[in-house]
Amino acid sequence: MQPRNMSMSGVVDLAAVKAAQEAKAKAEQARAEAARQGGGPGAVSPADLVIDVDEAGFDRDVLQRSTEVPVVIDFWAEWCQPCKQLSPVLERLAVEYAGRFLLAKIDVDANQMLMQQFGVQGIPAVFAVVAGQALPLFQGAAGEEQIRQTLDQLVQVAEERFGLTGLVVDPEAEPGDRTAPEIPVGPYDALLEAAVQALDAGDLAGAVQAYKNVLSDDPGNPEAKLGLAQAELLQRVEGLDPQRVRQEAASAPSDVAAQIAAADLDLVGGHVEDAFGRLIDTVRRTAGDDRDTVRLRMLELFEVVGAEDPRVATARRALARALF
Repeated sequence: MQPRNMSMSGVVDLAAVKAAQEAKAKAEQARAEAARQGGGPGAVSPADLVIDVDEAGFDRDVLQRSTEVPVVIDFWAEWCQPCKQLSPVLERLAVEYAGRFLLAKIDVDANQMLMQQFGVQGIPAVFAVVAGQALPLFQGAAGEEQIRQTLDQLVQVAEERFGLTGLVVDPEAEPGDRTAPEIPVGPYDALLEAAVQALDAGDLAGAVQAYKNVLSDDPGNPEAKLGLAQAELLQRVEGLDPQRVRQEAASAPSDVAAQIAAADLDLVGGHVEDAFGRLIDTVRRTAGDDRDTVRLRMLELFEVVGAEDPRVATARRALARALF
């Protein structure tokens, strides 16, 4: 089988990732500082760059990890002879690239659902997930030079569009002994308090700006990211006529703008599953730019609800099935 789908040209920007260029600079500084200190918090051992993944751990080990490092997925099986040639190359390159990507190995015999969700027609098949977005890399046997070119493109896209510079590798670290990275400490209490006060006063524009001020200096600040997502959601629904929005959505199931507005209202009203279900149905009915617009709004709503919420994990799987 000849390799195919080696192009990365289909990757698009992810609106939910704020200030990608600033994030890239911050991540590079943190990576360089950690390397100077011999790894530091958050460093992984070379052995941790190749992991076995199953359906139960997919959200944690692939989707969540893809927000900090590109995850390359190797679909394989014990009986597959080409897999036995390709997998060792990918494993060696994962170590050589020193944390620029994480290799996740999925045994298709034990994980049929994941194989179906990704639309795998034959193995070996290699995909990538970047910031929650899946894309095919190649299927079948491929030469090392082609693989390197594809990985280089993947790393470049992850850095330039998503601000991801990968993991810090510490050769002295014990496998699996990864501590949580330190959260940057800055004089943000006053800015965050100002944002909360603006929200309480109904000044949504002021709240949005206050959160953006924090993120301009610390793009990974979790409180500011969550606050900004919530404030922008409230800003979008401000002044909407709920009855009119829902009537328009009901009469035009394929109208992207109508469905997105209704989903925003669903979420503000606490109907999380309804909001996610509405957008997933719209993804199934649309294509091209319209579909991508809906997908991006879903990712923004995931930010509002929070990655740890089980409803987000369920919706991520449903979105993957709808897309692939």
